[in-house]
Amino acid sequence: MVPYLEAERSSSDSSSRPPPRVAQVQFFLDKSSDFRDVRVNLATGTVADEARLTGKHSFLDSEQMDASESACLADPQVQEVIKKLELPEDAVVCVEPWTYGTDGMHDMAQLIVMCYLYMRLGDHGDANHYAYPLDICVEMADGVRVIGIFCLPSGEGDRMRPTSEGVKKFDRRKIHRSSEYHPDLGPERRTTTKPYRVVQPDGPSFKTERNLLMWEKWRMRVGFNYREGLTLHDITYDGRSVFYRLSLSEMFVPYGDSRAPYPRKAAFDLGSNGAGINANNLKLGCDCLGSIKYFDFYHHTTSGEALKFPNAICCHEIDDGILWKHTNYRTGNAVVTRSRILVLQTIITVGNYEYIFAFHFTQDAAINYEVRATGILSTSPIDIGDSVPYGTIVAPGVLAPYHQHLFCLRIDPAIDGHANSLMVEESVPMALDDPRTHNPFSIGYTTQQTIIDTETHLDTNPSANRVFKIINEAVTNSATGTPVGYKLVPHTSQMLLAHPSSIHAGRAEFAAHALWVTRYSDREVYAAGEHTMQSFGGDGLASWIAKRVDSSSSSSSSSSTTTATGDDTTDHNKPSTENASSSSSVRNKDIVLWHTFGTTHNPRAEDWPIMPAEKMLVSLKPVNFFERNPALDVAVSRQEDNCSVLV
Repeated sequence: MVPYLEAERSSSDSSSRPPPRVAQVQFFLDKSSDFRDVRVNLATGTVADEARLTGKHSFLDSEQMDASESACLADPQVQEVIKKLELPEDAVVCVEPWTYGTDGMHDMAQLIVMCYLYMRLGDHGDANHYAYPLDICVEMADGVRVIGIFCLPSGEGDRMRPTSEGVKKFDRRKIHRSSEYHPDLGPERRTTTKPYRVVQPDGPSFKTERNLLMWEKWRMRVGFNYREGLTLHDITYDGRSVFYRLSLSEMFVPYGDSRAPYPRKAAFDLGSNGAGINANNLKLGCDCLGSIKYFDFYHHTTSGEALKFPNAICCHEIDDGILWKHTNYRTGNAVVTRSRILVLQTIITVGNYEYIFAFHFTQDAAINYEVRATGILSTSPIDIGDSVPYGTIVAPGVLAPYHQHLFCLRIDPAIDGHANSLMVEESVPMALDDPRTHNPFSIGYTTQQTIIDTETHLDTNPSANRVFKIINEAVTNSATGTPVGYKLVPHTSQMLLAHPSSIHAGRAEFAAHALWVTRYSDREVYAAGEHTMQSFGGDGLASWIAKRVDSSSSSSSSSSTTTATGDDTTDHNKPSTENASSSSSVRNKDIVLWHTFGTTHNPRAEDWPIMPAEKMLVSLKPVNFFERNPALDVAVSRQEDNCSVLV
C-alpha cells in the first residue's frame, strides 16, 4: 500500500496499481449460532480467508435491538409483572436493551441482552422516559427469549431478586414535571440570544474529490466504517507524510454500582454497538454551521442489502480566534492573523448518550481530536428516602450512577516515513550540588529524553511535564539538529477504576494505562480485541504484547524482561528502556500509539435532565518538524475581509 500511496500523491507513476481490495464479512450461517468471518478478494471475487468464530458474538445492530424491545413487551410474564406495578393510566412502558457486560454469572455461549424498563407519561413520543426508571429488568436469551425477570435494588443493602418474591407498586410520589428537555414539554426558551450566522461569500477553502480532502497545506483521505465511524488516512502536510491512519479504536463505559445487575452495564460502544451504524444524520445549520460538505456512508441490512447513512460526516471551517500576533511597542504597529480550523465531525447516539467526535486541523500543522459527551444520563430506580454511595439522586426516585467514559485513540504515525520511534521527554530542575552543573540561583531546569526500545505502556506525569514525541531518527531538523517529530499532548485522565483482577479490567486492557506503543500489525486495530460482545478478555493490547514477549522468550536464551504485560508492580513513572527482541522492538520501526483518555463522570444536578457537553481534547503537534512557524505565511487579518461592525 505504501508505494502505491506515494506514487498516487506524486502522480509520478501512472502505472502504479493499488493492492487488491479485501472486504471482511462476518455472518451467521442459516440464522444459526455458527458465526463466521471471511475475507473476500473483491478483484477476483474469491474467499481469501475463512474462520469459524466459536464462542464469539457479533455486535448488536438496531434491528436486533428493536426485536429485543418487541419480544420483551410481548412476553406474557413481563406483561403480568408490569400489571402488578399499577402504573398511572397514561403511562407508556419503554424498554431499553443493553449489551450484556460479562460478570461471570452466566454461560456466555448464548447471546444475552439485558432489558431495563422505563415509563413515560402521556402520548408525546419525546417525553423523557429516563425520568421514570422502573424497578424491573429482564434477561433475554438470543435477544428475543425471556429467561429471567428481576426486581432491581434500591438502597445500599438491597439486592436484585426474582419478581416471584413480590413486586413493589409504583410509588406515585415519584411523579414530577421537571425532567423534560424537549421544547414541546420543557421550560420556555430564552429569547436573549440573537441569531449567529457564518457567512463565507467566496465559499469554503477546502476542496474534495470523492473521499480526498485538501485544505490549506493538508491532504488526506476520509474513511468511515460501521465500527470505528470516522477514520482518516494518508495524512500529509505540505507534501510531507505525517500520519498513515487516525481512528478511535474503542471506548468503554463501565458503571460503578457494584450491585447486580449493574456490573453488566459495561458497554463497548464501538466493539459491541458500532460508532458507524449509530451515526446521526447531521442537520444543516444545527450540528454544523457555515458552508458544509457532507460525506455519506453505506452499510447493509441483515439481509445484505445496501443501506445509506446520509450526512454521517460534516466538513466545515471555523474561526478559532487569534493564531499569532505581535505589536511592536516602538512603532505601535501590530500584525495579527486569525486562526482558521478545518473540522471533520461525526455524532453518534448510543441509547441515552450522544458522543461528538471531531478532528480539527490547524494552519500551524497541528491536529486536535475532540470528544464531547452529551445526551441523557442512564438512570436507575431508587426509593424515596434511600441513598447509595455510588450515584447522585437527580429527581424523585431517579438515581444517576457514577460511571467512566474511556476512549482509545489509535495513532498510526508516518513522520517523514514509516520508521519512527517514541521519545519520552520530561522537564526537570537542574541539580544544586553537582559541580558539573552551573545553577547558582537555583532556578535552572532542563529536559531529559528517553527513547523507548520495546513495546510497552506508559502513563502521563503532569508534574514532570511528560511529553510523548514521535520522531524520525533518520531525518534531522537543520535548524535544531534534532530529529523531526510530532508530539502527543494527552488528555490527562483517571484510568479504569475497576480492580486489575476484575472482568472489566481483563476485557478493557487498554484502560489500565494512558499510552501504549506497539509494532504495527494488520490485525491489531481494536484496542480491546476484535470481539468485545460478552468477551472475557485476553484479546487486547496487553495480551498482544505479552504474547510476543512469551514467544520471544521461548525462542531465545536471552533473560531480558519487559514491562508490557500490565503488571502493576512496575513503576509507571519511569519509561521502559529495556532491550527489545526483534518482534517487539519499536525503535526505528513501523509503530502504533494508543492513547487512553476519558472522564470519570460522577453526575451532578446540572447534568439533568440533559447533559451539557463534556469536552475532552487530545493534540498532535509538530515538534522540530519545521524550521520555523509553519503558519508564518497565513494571510494577515483585515477588516476589509472580516467586515466586523460596531454595536
